[in-house]
Amino acid sequence: MTGVMSTLDLMLALGGAAALLAAILPDVLARRPVSLPLVYLVAGVLLFALPIGLPEPDPITHRTALEHITELCVVISLMGAGLAINRRTGPRGWSTTWRLLGLAMPITVVMVAAAAVALPGWPLAAALLLGAVLAPTDPVLASDVSVGEPVDAENADDEVRFALTSEAGLNDGLAFPIVYAAIAVAVSTGAGWLGEWALTDVLYRTAAGLVAGLLIGYLLGRLFFRGAAGGPPLSERRDGFVALAATFLAYGVTELIHGYGFIAVFVTACAIRRAEHGHGYNNVLHGFVEQLERLFTAWLLLLLGGFVATGGLAALTWRGAAVGLLLLLVIRPLAGWLSQWGGRAGPRERLAISFFGIRGVGSLFYLAYALGVADFGVPAEELWAVTGFTVVVSVVLHGITATPIMRHVDAIRDGSTATSDR
Repeated sequence: MTGVMSTLDLMLALGGAAALLAAILPDVLARRPVSLPLVYLVAGVLLFALPIGLPEPDPITHRTALEHITELCVVISLMGAGLAINRRTGPRGWSTTWRLLGLAMPITVVMVAAAAVALPGWPLAAALLLGAVLAPTDPVLASDVSVGEPVDAENADDEVRFALTSEAGLNDGLAFPIVYAAIAVAVSTGAGWLGEWALTDVLYRTAAGLVAGLLIGYLLGRLFFRGAAGGPPLSERRDGFVALAATFLAYGVTELIHGYGFIAVFVTACAIRRAEHGHGYNNVLHGFVEQLERLFTAWLLLLLGGFVATGGLAALTWRGAAVGLLLLLVIRPLAGWLSQWGGRAGPRERLAISFFGIRGVGSLFYLAYALGVADFGVPAEELWAVTGFTVVVSVVLHGITATPIMRHVDAIRDGSTATSDR
C-alpha cells in the first residue's frame, strides 16, 4: 500500500509542477526558438528515464484512458480555436481554409496511405488509417507554437495564423469520415460499405455537426450577451468557466444525435464569437479555455516523453520512420503549397502555412479510438511507434522553427503595411 501511495504522491507532485510551469514558461519562452510543448516533451523523456518509480505510459494497456483524455484535450482546444477567430465566414475570407480542407487534406491522406503501402508494406486498412490519423493539423499544438493566436480586428490580415487556426479547428472533425472508412475496410469484404459510409459518416454526421454547432452557438450567444427571461446576460458576471459548459454541451448533444462533436464545438465557438465579436467577454472565455488547454497539453506531452523513454518507439522501423518524415518534410508542405496556388496568401505566407502542418494530440486520439474498434492487420505497437515518432518529430521541428519563422513573416507583413500606409 505504501508503494502505491508513494507513486501517486509522486505523480501528483510532478503534475502540480507541470501545471505551475505551464503558467510560468510562456513568458519565459516567448522570444526564444523553443516551444512549450518541446520543453515538456524533453522533460517527460528525462523524468521517465530516471529510476523513480513512475508507471510506464503504455498506450495499448491504457488505450481507453488515453482515448478519453486526448478527446477532452482536443475539444477544449477546438473551443479556444473558434473563440480566437473574428473573421466573417465566407468564400473569400476563408478561401485559404477551404483550400487546405478540400485539397491539402485529401492529398495528404492519399499520399501518406500510398507511402505506408509502398514502404512498410501495410495493408490498405492500416495505411488509410495512418493517413487519416496524421492528416489533420492539430489544434492543440498549433496554438502552443504560436500559430494559433487570437485573430482579432488588429491582426485580421494575419493570413498564416488565421489559416492554421481555422484549418485546425475544422479538419479534426473532417478526419473522422476517413477513420470510419479505414475501419470499414478492416472489418468488411468488398465495397458494400461505401453507400452507408457516404450517407451516414460523411453527409449526415458532418451536417449534424454543423447544424448543431450553429444552433447551440446561436442560443448560447444570446444567453451570454443578452440574457434570458429578462435576466442579466452572463457576460456581466464574466465567468470564464462558462466556455467549458459550452464545450461539453455542444460536444455531448451532437454526439448524442450521432454527429461530429469536434465540428460542432468549433462551430459553436465561432457562433458565440460572432454574436458580439468585439465584446470583452470573448477574451475572458478564450483566456479560461487557453489555460485549460495549456494544462492538458503539459500533462499529455510529459506522458508522450515517457512513452519515448520507456521504449515506445522500439517497434519503429526505418520504413515507418520514413513515412513520418515524408509527411512532415515533403507531403504536407507540397500539398499545402499546391492547394493555395492562386489563393489570397502571398508566397512567404504560403510557405509558412504549408510548413506548419503540426501533428499532435488529435493524432493520438484518432489512433486510440480506431484501435478500440478494429484490427488493421498491423501490430498496434508498430502503429503507435510510427504515429508517436511523427508527433515527436513535429513537436521538435515546429517547436524550434515556429518563433523565428513567424517573426520573419510578421516583419515582412508589418513592413508591407507600413509601406502601403505612406
